[in-house]
Amino acid sequence: MKTANQIKTAIITGGASGIGWAITEKFTRNGLRSIVIGRDRQKLKKAKLKFGELCEPVSYDLNDLSSIPDLVKKLKDDYGELDILVNNAGINMKKDFTKVSDEEFQRVIQVNVTAVFSLSREVAKWMIKKGEGVIINISSMAAQYGLPKVIAYSASKAAVEGMTRAMAVELSPRGIRVNCIAPGFISTDMSAKALNGDKERMQKVLSRTPMGKLGQPSDIADTALFLASDAAKYITGAVLAVDGGNSIGF
Repeated sequence: MKTANQIKTAIITGGASGIGWAITEKFTRNGLRSIVIGRDRQKLKKAKLKFGELCEPVSYDLNDLSSIPDLVKKLKDDYGELDILVNNAGINMKKDFTKVSDEEFQRVIQVNVTAVFSLSREVAKWMIKKGEGVIINISSMAAQYGLPKVIAYSASKAAVEGMTRAMAVELSPRGIRVNCIAPGFISTDMSAKALNGDKERMQKVLSRTPMGKLGQPSDIADTALFLASDAAKYITGAVLAVDGGNSIGF
């Protein structure tokens, strides 16, 4: 275990709920200082109470793209080296393709793609100076195959996977590993909104998942910790499906 002066620092967006909560829990339990970025102050407060001194809640709306450089500089000033970035925050919208407005589409793209780009760019600047770092993006099965009624979300996650590969090629020679986790259907509030009350959709999900069940947020957290660790020191540019076999199911 590292000493206080050697503790690594991770930034986790959307780290106070769902998959992000599980990642924050896993990281803090394993001695990583976790800066949790979110909009909901109550959720941030709960995360701090739950995870203790290694959890550093930061209230920030990632839609405010112009202030992201200032945010990252402040985090660097306050916490020192920024070792790990987990781009987990994201929004979804379940709506018929022909009824999605331009504004609704752009809202999803801004949070799920543009904010990921902006935050990664700014954190990478500091990682480049240090000569090392880890960036982990969170994608989705929605990027692997067509899903109805989530056109904006699908487009955004496909973009995240493309950015992961492009970032890895450019940043890995400078000591920064960039990888992506593509969760399958995980038991979270977000998936509940998409699946609850839609028995046909739920049955289709389970029938094509060889393990026959939804995953747990902890499954993604375990993978994030692995990718953030030296155990994954020769892995970059990968999109790792954690899906119970859903992406290869028939």
